[in-house]
Amino acid sequence: MKLHYLDSAPESNLPPLLLMHGLTANAHAFDGLLHAGLGKKYRLISPDLRGRGKSPKPDMGYSFAEHAQDIIELLDSLGLHAPIALGGHSFGGFLSFYIARHFPARVGKLIILDAAVRMPPETRERLVPALSRLGQTFDSFEAYLEKIKTAPYLTFWEESMLAYFEADVLPTEAGKVTPIPQIAHIAQCVQAVLGEPLDTYLREIQHNVTLFFATGDYTYNAPLIPREYAQDTIDCLPQALAYFVEGNHQTMLYGQGARDIVANL
Repeated sequence: MKLHYLDSAPESNLPPLLLMHGLTANAHAFDGLLHAGLGKKYRLISPDLRGRGKSPKPDMGYSFAEHAQDIIELLDSLGLHAPIALGGHSFGGFLSFYIARHFPARVGKLIILDAAVRMPPETRERLVPALSRLGQTFDSFEAYLEKIKTAPYLTFWEESMLAYFEADVLPTEAGKVTPIPQIAHIAQCVQAVLGEPLDTYLREIQHNVTLFFATGDYTYNAPLIPREYAQDTIDCLPQALAYFVEGNHQTMLYGQGARDIVANL
């Protein structure tokens, strides 16, 4: 598996930070953090996880073990054998917990963005507005973007979002576009999350962990992760520091939420 990735400063002496995106996202998910100044603190490495973006898309193989092996091989290929800062948003946060538990020597510290030890029972329903684009064909990229901008969770627009949405689609015939992530692959990813004992992993992680939780409404007029679920996550971790930032599960990566995250890294 040869992952596609973005590297903000490959020749710099900045400490490396590898961030992994959410369930159906891509490597440009953290452009808003770079816009907010992350690149002054870290060399950001952001891969397209398998099945997303420009990385290969096998029919099977979306377990945490297979995702984690991809990341370890990417670090090896970049010559990053010493522990580094590692983290992710949502699904990428869950994967970060897995890697820290199973490859502890490769992780210096964890940075987790809106991922919790347990999720509300209605989480699948609450993700429907974001997942409903999958499998659709849009007449043009402009039509796709217009549809995206009407989503209930996209409460503002920032130009650093554009590359993310451009990387979400492939052109088809006659100028039409369709989202890259495939429903069958994403379903395997969901099963991967459900099949792992995350509460056990968190209690065994000895790394310093910085957690960021979004406070804004996502769907159902509430944050995706309720405050009590966030607190459960904090309580599970032996060494955790948590911040509650502006924005919802999506928009926390941009605007004031992104500035809050960067300021506390």
